[in-house]
Amino acid sequence: MAREESARHLKALLVHLLRQRREEINNALVQRRNEIHRRIRHRKFLLQRMKRMRMIASSAHTRPWTITETTDWWERVVMKEFQPRDWLEKFRMSKDTFFLLCNKLEPRLARMNTNFRQALPLEKRVAVALWRLATNVEYRTISVLFGVGCSTVGQCVREVCHAIVLLLKSLYLRQPTEQELDETVRLFSMRWGFPHCVGVIDSLHIPIITPPNKTTHCWNRNGWHSVVLQGVVNGLGQFWDVCAGFPGSTEDVTILQNSTLWTTASEGGLSPQPPRNVLGQPLGYLLLGDSAYPLQNWLLKCYPETAQLTPRQRRFNYHLRHAHSVVENAFQRLRARWQCLHKRNDCRLDLVPTMILACCILHNMCEVHGDAFIEEWVEEVSQAECLQPSDTLPSYMDDPNAERVRSLLCDYFYQQQQQDGGHTADSLPYRSVASFLNSAETSAAAELLTLL
Repeated sequence: MAREESARHLKALLVHLLRQRREEINNALVQRRNEIHRRIRHRKFLLQRMKRMRMIASSAHTRPWTITETTDWWERVVMKEFQPRDWLEKFRMSKDTFFLLCNKLEPRLARMNTNFRQALPLEKRVAVALWRLATNVEYRTISVLFGVGCSTVGQCVREVCHAIVLLLKSLYLRQPTEQELDETVRLFSMRWGFPHCVGVIDSLHIPIITPPNKTTHCWNRNGWHSVVLQGVVNGLGQFWDVCAGFPGSTEDVTILQNSTLWTTASEGGLSPQPPRNVLGQPLGYLLLGDSAYPLQNWLLKCYPETAQLTPRQRRFNYHLRHAHSVVENAFQRLRARWQCLHKRNDCRLDLVPTMILACCILHNMCEVHGDAFIEEWVEEVSQAECLQPSDTLPSYMDDPNAERVRSLLCDYFYQQQQQDGGHTADSLPYRSVASFLNSAETSAAAELLTLL
């Protein structure tokens, strides 16, 4: 009995070992078969990729990343057949200024060809970005027009805007030197009749689409989403200080107090040394604003329009409004030239402030180099879909000591009135800003400021 039991146990063990060995052999065969199939697929993949690489290398004009197969419009029509008027209408600047811009951006935007693709030409990348800034059309439309992909259009816009801010801000958008401030004061006094003025400040709300997270911070008091641009312009309508990126719900005074301009002006950075005199009183240089800004020793605004205003105060208000029109005209020309600031901008919020700053720099560049401004552009932005919000700051936020400066200028304008024969403010001829900004005068004055 013991032997039979031992024999059955041994037989069961042998059967188990045989089954286990058979399973191992089957598994090994399956793994080997799978490995053979994997190597075959891998070889096929390598062969197909090698064929594609040979096809790309054999055709210099093949661009697998583009949507259209031809770029005839850019290479033949734009580069060879465009007339000066066409450059202004399509790219908002002259051909000479366009290629000057390309040369200045080359250190940042230059690309090298590779074995797999040809780099997009620098001029074409800049043209794609300018077309977007000038028209605010969809990426898909620009993609078809230039023969590039939609993602390439977005990349060009982002890279060109960042390059403009990085390389050109120090050239075309910077705080004036002391000598340039003196020249600006002479220009404001001669052209606008306002003494000791170095700039006019105002804000502009840039329309944007509803943010993805539906945040309420961009919702301004007029009921639409915006990003605020605060700008200071000189007597030629060129920006020398810009602060952009605050949401539409932010008040103008908050933007000013959080900008470097507030710190610089409060510490006397805009005042000449020693201060110049007006009617025998020392007076620093001034900025002019509207009712949304606080009255300061260096920032003036109009008296509130009430029946109690004296003739001197009315005359002061007239001269300040007359000088303040230069920034209103500058904003109008800025939006007319770069309509991405007029129509609802659908770019990502992180790009919008850079885009605004780049448009201000390009505006200055065109003005400095005397590029013509087509008046039909103004008609395109005259009918605004969204009215600009307006703020009125309470009087308790004004600096009481600043009233001395405003009263001094009231006396100055009153003395001028006596010298001019006693004309009232209502009878003074009021010339529009556009009448001063003809191209020849602007070009000559811009060249003078550039040389200084």
